Amino acid sequence: MGFPNAELSINELSFTLFQRSLHPELFKIYRSQQFFQGDYEVNIWITGCSHVLSVYHGGGCLTELISMPDQMLPARGLIERFAFRGEKNFSCKWADNFVYMMNFQVETMSENLYRHAHKELVKITRQRGIYVPYPQWTGDGNFIPFSYIDYEARWEELHIQTFHAFPDKLTIIKTQSLFDMKRR
Repeated sequence: MGFPNAELSINELSFTLFQRSLHPELFKIYRSQQFFQGDYEVNIWITGCSHVLSVYHGGGCLTELISMPDQMLPARGLIERFAFRGEKNFSCKWADNFVYMMNFQVETMSENLYRHAHKELVKITRQRGIYVPYPQWTGDGNFIPFSYIDYEARWEELHIQTFHAFPDKLTIIKTQSLFDMKRR
């Protein structure tokens, strides 16, 4: 996904959850990271003010992503799709009763509040996580669009926080996800 143009509304973006992996050729990947923790594997792709996150465990795979309305995605394995409007919580069981929980928020702010939030987030990115700025998409403003993904990989849990900044809309999309792989 490239940077959404000015005509695209944030609520046209979708948060989608699949019970399968997705092929990397479907996306323009600006940065990727893969790691293993305990008995699970994680693939993170930052795909231009969006992300694709796949967790493999116990013979199963769960993939969450943010996508544009025209993004070609398979129908097979689709669990749920939500438009980005306000705040949303969702949870489900997957692969042998492991638990997935998600929350997303769309925050549109005043210019002063956005300036402060943008500055603080960029400062945090220097300490940890995966940060991808998009200076090529900077309009007339002083703020650079970016994606930032922070994670904490525990033995049986994975905590993910993502932030996607849209300065031309004074909006930050935040997602929080928990992949709980304790047997129930």
